[in-house]
This record gives sequence, structure tokens and C-alpha cells, in this order.
Amino acid sequence: MAQVEATTERIVAADAETVFDALADYSGTRERVLPEQYSEYEVREGGDGEGTLVHWKLQATSKRVRDCLLEVTEPSDGELVEKDRNSSMVTTWRVTPAGEGRSRVVVTTTWQGAGGIGGFFERTFAPKGLARIHDAVLARLAAEVEK
Repeated sequence: MAQVEATTERIVAADAETVFDALADYSGTRERVLPEQYSEYEVREGGDGEGTLVHWKLQATSKRVRDCLLEVTEPSDGELVEKDRNSSMVTTWRVTPAGEGRSRVVVTTTWQGAGGIGGFFERTFAPKGLARIHDAVLARLAAEVEK
């Protein structure tokens, strides 16, 4: 099994604190910025950053649906980490200043991929598909905080 990684980034026309607060707002903003690949969204504990436990289903492809139960931590300023209790998947969101009234958001998801030929296809295609989903989240986040 090899580690699979998908990374996407975007410059957002809002300060880093505003963007981070929106990302960490699991009881409000986060659900609004998720695209149609996400369903059954539910905050089970907390709702604002560290200590949040959130559930959703992520339909990565027409046949692949992940049932995710994510524990949220904030290991450092501007960083949210979502660890899935149901798999090896970990998503890290980093928000840093990128000039006056702008910020850079980088989202990276890693997981242990399958072995064999299935693993080859997963390592080849899954990062691109997940990057498209992350890009949609970042576009919707930008639209939300740039109002």
C-alpha cells in the first residue's frame, strides 16, 4: 500500500483570519461551501475548529462513496487537520497571509492507497478527482468570504 496525496491551493481575497474562521465554522459556513459530492453532513460534537467531530459522505466517483467521521484539531495557527476515524484519510487545511487583504489556502488530503493494479489506478486518478472536489470547495469558500 502506498500513500496517495491530493493537494489544491487558491488565493482568496480576504484576510487569513476571516478565511480560517470560515473554514473552522463547521456548524455554519463549512456546510454551505461543500459541493454536491458531499451528503449527510452532521456536526456531532463541537462545531468550531478544535474538538469538532463531523460526519459526511463523500462521493468521489459514481461508484466510490466514503463514509467519513472526522476529528478536527488545530495543531498550529492557521492549520486545521481532519482525521477520519473510518479510514487512513487525513485532510490538512493551511491558511496563510498572501499580501494585503489576501490569503493562500492550501488543502492536502493523504491516505493509504490499495496495492496492485487497483492501487495503480487509485494513485493515478484519485488525486485529480479529489483535487477537483477541493477546488470546488475553495471556490465556494472564496465566494462566501469575499462578499
